[in-house]
Amino acid sequence: MKRTKETSQQVASQKGLLPCLHPELVEAGCDEAGRGCLAGDVYAAAVILPPDYSHPLLNDSKQLTEKQRYALREDIERDALAWALGIVTAKEIDEINILNASILAMHRALDGLKVRPEYVVVDGNKFKPYGDTPHETVVKGDGKLMNIAAASILAKTYRDDYMNRLHEEYPHYDWNHNKGYPTAKHRAGIKEHGLTPYHRMSYNLLGDGQLSLDFGV
Repeated sequence: MKRTKETSQQVASQKGLLPCLHPELVEAGCDEAGRGCLAGDVYAAAVILPPDYSHPLLNDSKQLTEKQRYALREDIERDALAWALGIVTAKEIDEINILNASILAMHRALDGLKVRPEYVVVDGNKFKPYGDTPHETVVKGDGKLMNIAAASILAKTYRDDYMNRLHEEYPHYDWNHNKGYPTAKHRAGIKEHGLTPYHRMSYNLLGDGQLSLDFGV
């Protein structure tokens, strides 16, 4: 069951972040990281915070410094009633497309929660039902609800850790800085050194209309 947009509009009118949309329910917030990248897995997180939770710095991960994100990760993991990650590989992304992969990653994160949610709120405007659990999508929800913001921070920081590890294996693509996003250095690395097993072959890797290059990967 999907809720109407009325509650999303009510959230949008609030100043500051609310802990959750339905404090009377066990509510999980979901978000993903890495959707627009040319390489690497897509990560998602699901977080259940206490209904009266408060944190002065908790916000959309894009509005925070790297140092703030990692400090908040420790606080979120300590304070949350439950949290979990979900991962979908680059190969899976090529097979099912990035939208389906992002939703699957969020489903996998929800599967990993040690506390079963009674309601799910998701950043953005696309989601598929998670069993019979009611859900609602909230556009720019990571700047409106703390549980979605917390999920955005976990997904972002754990994916950054993953891309930093991949950089050690494949140092020619500047992944320790761009995290797999389509920067000039990343695309220059593709042109000079070819593709890796972590590149998403269904993407426009060079930005010139050519989906991929055949380097025998």
